[in-house]
Amino acid sequence: MRLTKRTTISMRVLMYCAVHKDRLVTKSEIAQTCNISENHLAQVINKLGQLGFLQTQRGRNGGVTLASPAAEIRVGDVFRAIEAKVPVAECFSDEDNTCPLVAVCRLRLAIQNAVEAFYLTLDEVLLDELVRENDGLAELMSPAACAV
Repeated sequence: MRLTKRTTISMRVLMYCAVHKDRLVTKSEIAQTCNISENHLAQVINKLGQLGFLQTQRGRNGGVTLASPAAEIRVGDVFRAIEAKVPVAECFSDEDNTCPLVAVCRLRLAIQNAVEAFYLTLDEVLLDELVRENDGLAELMSPAACAV
């Protein structure tokens, strides 16, 4: 299984916001710190806002922050929400499925079970656990780290 770039960027954004939970963070500082283009980042921030993971504030003093405490955000929920439209294999696609085996294939069920096990494992991980007492992450995600 391969995660989309959108999912990995989503996690970087959420982790950045969790590290800086005491303030609004800007798209440009996230982009610079996390090595993401601002255009791509804007799409991800918009999606995370629509999904209820981020609160966004427009304007001169705008920025983003977590919509819920990091201790309430399950990584599995984020992955499911972002990856929901991406089929793990061709046979899971409604539009592009050309596999002639789909009606009798037992591999499909095995893959489906494996994906669910993957998400269930991530359901046990909270965003807070990724950032709490992680001094190395806090250092990498500090504005001072960008200035170097």
